[in-house]
Amino acid sequence: MTSHSIFNLSGQLVKLQYPAVMGILNLSPDSFYSTSVITEESLLEKRIRKMLDEGADILDIGAASSKPGSKPIPVEIETERIAKAVKIARQISPEVLISVDTYRSSVAAKGLELGASMINDISAGRLDDAMVPLVKSSGVPYIIMHMRGTPEDMNSTQNLVYNDLAADLIRFFAERIHFLNQEGIHQLIIDPGFGFSKNVQLNFELLRQLELFRILDAPILVGLSRKSMIFKTLQTEPGMALNGSTAAHTIALMNGANILRVHDVAEAKETIAIFNAYKNLTQ
Repeated sequence: MTSHSIFNLSGQLVKLQYPAVMGILNLSPDSFYSTSVITEESLLEKRIRKMLDEGADILDIGAASSKPGSKPIPVEIETERIAKAVKIARQISPEVLISVDTYRSSVAAKGLELGASMINDISAGRLDDAMVPLVKSSGVPYIIMHMRGTPEDMNSTQNLVYNDLAADLIRFFAERIHFLNQEGIHQLIIDPGFGFSKNVQLNFELLRQLELFRILDAPILVGLSRKSMIFKTLQTEPGMALNGSTAAHTIALMNGANILRVHDVAEAKETIAIFNAYKNLTQ
């Protein structure tokens, strides 16, 4: 497992130790996990402080739902939500890494302008032609995720058919990494996209084969927290899926995950502490 990354953020070198925790700050009222939604400024500040106190290494700020079947929201609304949250987060912590979760270049640009550190793009630069030039010019780390189609149609029947799931995804990332490297973009993190163009069975197959993605020599981010693969398996709902999320996170860490993208920071940090104790003893 890669032990750390050193990112160049506008000339400042920042070391991110792995495994790391990315805390989800969800500003979209259309989220699959409604309890995580923050719409009031006072609650947003409280949530940010709580995540930082619990040890979040990255704050991931998203303002538009990407759950299956979700439709795009007006770019002005997404931009306004992102701008407000990035401003508050940066005022609270001048040093924390802030990720802007968007596939729209104009939204990402506004976030970077206000102090965001990286871009988390579910489309890997394929839904907005201006995104790759923005990443190149800004020089920030870029999280690229695997998804077929858009959130609105990603789980349609044809998008759930693979020749070989892991091989198909590794080929996708290899081609995308090569393209981005050719564009001068090298600070890359990959996200296999649990729940995006993958049903419950495919998600568990992906989790089992996660270690194969190490061949790409890029940090691996996983977004498993409270997702349908967990709550459907447990025959419950997202609000009751914390224990199942912890179990899934443990498996992901065992199989090479470097960054856990989570709703529950304290529990993820505890999971990593136990994993590190086990790993260090067995080496």
